[in-house]
Amino acid sequence: MSVKFTEELIDAYDYARPYRGEIRSGIVLEIDQYGAYIDVGLKHDGFVPRSDIDTLEADVIAELQPGLEVVTRVLAPSDKDGNLLLSLSQVQAEKDWQLAQDLMDQGEITRIKVHDSNRGGLLAKFKHLQAFIPASHLWQRNHRDLKEYIDEELAVKFIEVDNFSNRLIASEDKAEQEMSKQRLDALMNELIEGQVRKGVVRHLTDFGAFVDLGGADGLIHNSELSWKHVNHPGEAVQVGDEIDVYILDLDHKRKRINLSLKRLKPNPWNEVAENYKVEQLVSGKVTKVVDYGAFVRLDVGVDGLLHVSEIAEPAPDNPREFVERGERLVLRVLDIDPFRERMGLSLKRVSDEERMAFEMETS
Repeated sequence: MSVKFTEELIDAYDYARPYRGEIRSGIVLEIDQYGAYIDVGLKHDGFVPRSDIDTLEADVIAELQPGLEVVTRVLAPSDKDGNLLLSLSQVQAEKDWQLAQDLMDQGEITRIKVHDSNRGGLLAKFKHLQAFIPASHLWQRNHRDLKEYIDEELAVKFIEVDNFSNRLIASEDKAEQEMSKQRLDALMNELIEGQVRKGVVRHLTDFGAFVDLGGADGLIHNSELSWKHVNHPGEAVQVGDEIDVYILDLDHKRKRINLSLKRLKPNPWNEVAENYKVEQLVSGKVTKVVDYGAFVRLDVGVDGLLHVSEIAEPAPDNPREFVERGERLVLRVLDIDPFRERMGLSLKRVSDEERMAFEMETS
């Protein structure tokens, strides 16, 4: 037996054949139009097809030069031509899964670009992975067609990362909630009570109007919209209005910014003590009827309360049987408290003769 044959036989037994899925480090030997040739420390050099390289990030491809140390995954120990087939992208995908897991564990926000949609949501690219954003996790979609999101870049948080099931689920809603909180914290540290800021009315509710102050919202409660009684914020502002607002209160504990619109206007209650006296007859329009009485707006622009006990004798069970919204009444002033912005009125203490004389005098 020759020495050469003996060495070849020993090498054959010592040779650890690569297996599918194995991770191997190597050195780039050559790159051409067909792919890259990698020395992975085996008898034969490995080959990475151009189609695999093209899926890599542009900056990774740019660094792919002879002499560079890389990590590869074995796709096939021997393809039909006897080549050791390797992949760079699959190793990169493993790194991307780990990155996605880290982002989810740390609650970090990342940006991904939408490339398609289906009935359930959006498909987006995260590195070498495909992420899915359920329609229920889109931020303020407002009946927007899902196809309109294609080619948009969205800020998201990952809420499910499962490499084995190939599931990468993202939420734009959770990311926006987090960013809104961050913007609110920054804005609250910037604002000062008593300051006047510009804002845009974004949303109306039964109890007030939300105003965007530049990335975060503050609330103008109905009671702060006007010195007059307001039944609904739509009586004072509309969505899209650009307005000046007064920073009324900063509640850092509950993360709330309370605003006022009426504090930027003269307070009509300052004129009440000068223009009205107890026992005086006044004229006003009913703005709201409630179970305990009715609110009546006087000419100066303030609302007085006509309590149910002052509507008629005996007091009615339902004030709506005697007065209705929009009706104009002649009333007697019972009490005035400009500091608490309250005025008590009476209907039953005005006689028919007094009412007729007042109406003739003011007509």
